Amino acid sequence: MTTYKKSGVDIKLADKFTEFLEKKSKAIGGFAGLLSIPETRGEYSMVASTDGVGTKLKLAFLLDRHDTIGIDLVAMCVNDLLCCGARPMIFLDYYATGRLDLARSKKVIEGILEGCRQGESVLLGGETAEMPGFYQPGEYDLAGFSVGIVKNSETLDGRRVRAGDVLIGLPSTGFHSNGFSLIRKVLGDKKLLEKYAARLLTPTKIYVKDVNKLRAALKKQKQDVLALAHITGAGIPGNLPRVLPKHLGAVVTRDAWQVPAIMRELQKLGNIPEADMWDSFNMGIGMIAVVRPAAVKTALKTLKGSVVIGEVVKGKNEVTLR
Repeated sequence: MTTYKKSGVDIKLADKFTEFLEKKSKAIGGFAGLLSIPETRGEYSMVASTDGVGTKLKLAFLLDRHDTIGIDLVAMCVNDLLCCGARPMIFLDYYATGRLDLARSKKVIEGILEGCRQGESVLLGGETAEMPGFYQPGEYDLAGFSVGIVKNSETLDGRRVRAGDVLIGLPSTGFHSNGFSLIRKVLGDKKLLEKYAARLLTPTKIYVKDVNKLRAALKKQKQDVLALAHITGAGIPGNLPRVLPKHLGAVVTRDAWQVPAIMRELQKLGNIPEADMWDSFNMGIGMIAVVRPAAVKTALKTLKGSVVIGEVVKGKNEVTLR
């Protein structure tokens, strides 16, 4: 039996560290941080988020394929901004390597630029750090920083969510950029890794255009998205409660959509418990929008492939999978 903790990642310990950070700074919390802009008389806030792509980079190194990993980097940042209702505007990157390989570096940046195009952001700058002896030959690390803006009256903070609201699932493109330490643990054999690597490198879906389209369509009906949850590490059970009021939970119907076949293949190969699958991967849903029942028809019509996956209920701030 293979679990995320056995692969070297302790989600519960990471949650404790996050709790520590939130106590140190009240501005920390949620999918992104907001800072009111005084010059706008409190009408707008800046929103910022930072992230990386984790050990998915190891697969890029294995295949020597570096043209899409930058899309993942942008996606992990801008998708978090969306959860606050923000419009992404600028992006910065940090690219560190032991020795600069110009051809490879150009491919990485091309991926970042494509991610910025999809995420409606401008690559405003960044840092390239050449650090001899710090990284293995041919390896590098990436971090991204996204900044946007939101009208305070349109901020998504979950306060308007109530029992009976509906969960709309937006499909993922695969594993996105989470759970790769567990994936690599299961596919430890190099030949097995090579067999699956190309499919595993499918870029993370960027939801900027989808969310903009959805909110525009709903506003025409005098409705709006009430909350958005980006399904990353810790899966649906770990991310959906973050956007719900403390007195509300959610019921998610597992057979409302088809879990990607590659996820079930991996589960079988590694004998991964079902609970660990849901706590580690997005299971085919990369973003969840919470809407009123009256907005469901418009939401499903607007976003191809979206599906009703559950509802908000009174009770403990947790997800029940049924």
